Amino acid sequence: MKKWFVLLLACMLSLVGCSSQSSSGEKDSAGKTTSPKVMKLAVVTSKDRSLTKGLYKFGEIVEKETGGSIKVEVYPDGQLGGDLAVFEGLKMGSIQGTTMSTGPISSFAPRFAVLDLPFLFKDSETAYKVLDGEIGQELLKDLPSVGVIGLNYWENGFRHLTNNVREVKSVDDIKGLKVRTLENELHIDLWKELGATPVPMAFTELFTALEQHVVDGQENPVGNVKASKFYEVQKYLTKTGHVYNASVFMISKKFWDTLSDKEREIITKAAEEVKDYQRKLNQQEDTESFDYLKQEGMVITELTPAEKQKFIDKVQPIYKKYAAKFGEDLVNKLIEAGK
Repeated sequence: MKKWFVLLLACMLSLVGCSSQSSSGEKDSAGKTTSPKVMKLAVVTSKDRSLTKGLYKFGEIVEKETGGSIKVEVYPDGQLGGDLAVFEGLKMGSIQGTTMSTGPISSFAPRFAVLDLPFLFKDSETAYKVLDGEIGQELLKDLPSVGVIGLNYWENGFRHLTNNVREVKSVDDIKGLKVRTLENELHIDLWKELGATPVPMAFTELFTALEQHVVDGQENPVGNVKASKFYEVQKYLTKTGHVYNASVFMISKKFWDTLSDKEREIITKAAEEVKDYQRKLNQQEDTESFDYLKQEGMVITELTPAEKQKFIDKVQPIYKKYAAKFGEDLVNKLIEAGK
């Protein structure tokens, strides 16, 4: 009797285990239970930035629309490495998605550097028109060959200069400043032309470099200045707006190739929905960040139109160099579209 009871109990426990396993997974076309696909999204920005919030929003939509067949995990604050390391992760398939500025991307897909030409776009709306149009979409076609699928462009914003040495009211005030730049040839050339000493380094190393005076200043969208608390180690911010930073939303091609047509459709639609959400959030973030930095004691300097023109004149050699490198047709099309 005891033997039969033990066998019955074992069978019941087995059935419960099977039931529990079935309820926690998805079923394929043959009715077999499968584990959800894990989608790790890595980004160097903090949880408070609009880009990171966009990734969380994307995750919510994808998990809901796929019914759990894709599980999204977001890793902010450079937890999985700086931009270059994250891009390598996309290529290998160890990281499944990210949003990243065009500067680091150009280390792998060189033509993206043209979007970082200085003073290219007069405002965000003009940038949206170009990026969502023929030129932006053509550039995305460069990514599959390096192991990445580019879906669209989110917004990091216009980059501005900060430093802890002196107020920068003119291009002459930049001379001799050690400025951290992106790990990107065009950005290095840009700051050389403006008279600074460029110091390329990963964003994840920047706060410590500023705190220890390895560099005097840096240049980033104002949302990064606030979220990364650069105001604690930087006194002056000048609204240079020298580069508009689009942030490309990308998926690992290795991961993309594992998805069903339906999952790809869901991811593509979610990316488009979040693009509009994130851009609006970033515009709001910009306004609030400038106000916050003033409250924290930063000196915010507006360039006069005459001084802004001197900046533009100073960087014209950049256009000549990169027109020769990427083709005058592409650069001229961008200049015309950016007006």
